[in-house]
Amino acid sequence: MNRLSKLLAEYAESHQNSVNINIHKICVPAITFSVVGLLASIPFNIYGVPPVLYILAAVALYYASLSLKYLILFFPVLFVFLAVAFYLQGLGVLWQLSLGIFVVAWIGQFYGHKVEGKKPSFFKDLQFLLIGPLWTIKTVLKLKD
Repeated sequence: MNRLSKLLAEYAESHQNSVNINIHKICVPAITFSVVGLLASIPFNIYGVPPVLYILAAVALYYASLSLKYLILFFPVLFVFLAVAFYLQGLGVLWQLSLGIFVVAWIGQFYGHKVEGKKPSFFKDLQFLLIGPLWTIKTVLKLKD
């Protein structure tokens, strides 16, 4: 079993209840978008590049170290999230909307875990904050390891 398979299996241990799974299918992408939006709201550049691009590049490298397949599946989603974030930034509503989505989606996540009866995986290891989107892709697309 490779490293990603182990991480996905461990993440899945606290995501067995169908209500929690369905909540995650909505809330994990919402949280991912909101984090991209909040990062895109940082009001300065580093060498002319928005910090969100450096951070997403680091996340992409981490995903590539786990699985090129999942990186390829996740990249279009991330690209759309980033494009929408930059559009909303132009309208002047990005950070406010992103913050609202972030709060509401996390409330949903915690409710799902209350129904599940298990703590969120990231309480054990912060790395699982990055595994959640990959687990969601696997679950929605019904992928095998």
